[in-house]
Amino acid sequence: MIPPRAPPIDTHLDRLRQDIVFSEGVRGHQLTFHSTWGLFSPKCLDAGSRLLLEHLEINPGDDTLDLGCGYGPLGLIMARLAPQGTSILIDKDFVAVEYSRKNAELNGITNTEIFLSNGFDQVDNRRFDLVVSNLPAKVGKELYYLYFYDALAHMKPGARFYVVTISGIRKFVQRAFQEVFGNYRKIKQGSTYTVAMAEIQR
Repeated sequence: MIPPRAPPIDTHLDRLRQDIVFSEGVRGHQLTFHSTWGLFSPKCLDAGSRLLLEHLEINPGDDTLDLGCGYGPLGLIMARLAPQGTSILIDKDFVAVEYSRKNAELNGITNTEIFLSNGFDQVDNRRFDLVVSNLPAKVGKELYYLYFYDALAHMKPGARFYVVTISGIRKFVQRAFQEVFGNYRKIKQGSTYTVAMAEIQR
């Protein structure tokens, strides 16, 4: 029996270059996302982001910031959950920013601002009620401290900072939150991920 011929390489590459498209339902909102290879969790909402969103306390008028937005799942869902506020999505990867903008438009979400920023360096002096981040796992403690102190400088009185991390660094996050914010609360710990929160005192 003659084995089937492999598809021409050009056809295979064309398929790989097409957008990956999927839908996710979170907190009563159904969104469709476009993504591409090279972005984090390109084929579905990752388990850490879902855990964070399911345990996030958010008010309808909150101004929010998604630090390291990728193709936008955290920031765009927050925009839906806080329709009277503005959801800022930032990432240092121009491809991520492009796809976040595309996904905001595709889902009809208009209460957003999405732009390139290396950490907080393009955020200026804006302040937020809620800052969230799905922290990357292997970037070093120095970058975490930069994120934490910069988040502190951009939070309103009473604001909350939520992160989701692999559970292996939860003790470091606890110590760093106590050092930077003066408080720490473990919101939810799963087998792989932990959601934690710090709050600015009023």
